[in-house]
Amino acid sequence: MSLDDVTALVLAGGSSRRFGSDKLSALLHGTSVLDHLLTSLPQAWTVIVVGARRETARPVQWAREDPPGGGPLAGVAAGVALVPTEIVAVVAGDMPYAGPPLAELVTALRNQPPDVAGVVAIDDGGDANPLLATYRTAALARAIPTPAHGHAAKLLLGLPHTELTVHGVAARDVDTRADLDELDAVD
Repeated sequence: MSLDDVTALVLAGGSSRRFGSDKLSALLHGTSVLDHLLTSLPQAWTVIVVGARRETARPVQWAREDPPGGGPLAGVAAGVALVPTEIVAVVAGDMPYAGPPLAELVTALRNQPPDVAGVVAIDDGGDANPLLATYRTAALARAIPTPAHGHAAKLLLGLPHTELTVHGVAARDVDTRADLDELDAVD
């Protein structure tokens, strides 16, 4: 099977409180954090971005969580309703180097039996990240409570899943300016 029948669901609705300004627009090696991620995703994938509209380096479909700013799980709920494919790759928009590992997570999910709903990334510290993961779209949609806002994204870890370690910067996000500076030091 090819990677073509996958939708990337990018969460871009946060308030960037710890960063102090819009972290997704911050420059990393001359490109915005969000565009770094978007351009690293396989070109054949449909991309749905949940958050306020902005200019992007590649065509995307936009969605908005309900209520706006309602949190990551509300973002997943808004985006998954639009996903046309059987597999969805979920990623936080502040993870500029996460594109290549998402393709690995998709491959890992395809190698699982149908009762496994997802493959979740584990970072170098051993933490599972439900927002760097691939899921079977129908199982993901069923797992999200209504309304979704007010619930933690870790709720998705209750889905039957396997885990795959993602090393280094590929599993890192930008929460603070220090995070951005550390990633900017990476070639």
